[in-house]
Amino acid sequence: MSANKKVEDLTFEEALNELQEIVRGIETGKDDLDKVINDYERGNALKSHCESKLKEAKLRIEKIVEKSDGSISTEEGL
Repeated sequence: MSANKKVEDLTFEEALNELQEIVRGIETGKDDLDKVINDYERGNALKSHCESKLKEAKLRIEKIVEKSDGSISTEEGL
């Protein structure tokens, strides 16, 4: 189970799946406040990790190109 791993060691898919589990758990309203707060904090870390992984992936598939008129654009890099 990915909940035992450090957030930074998770793949995007593992982090997203765990985040979805946390959201479902919080939505049930059955857990005590301390667990909900801990889950919320981990969920925030997972969200940030997923955003970072997506940004890394985007940068890997785009490259910055300077056009002949001096303007800058991006194009697929792979």
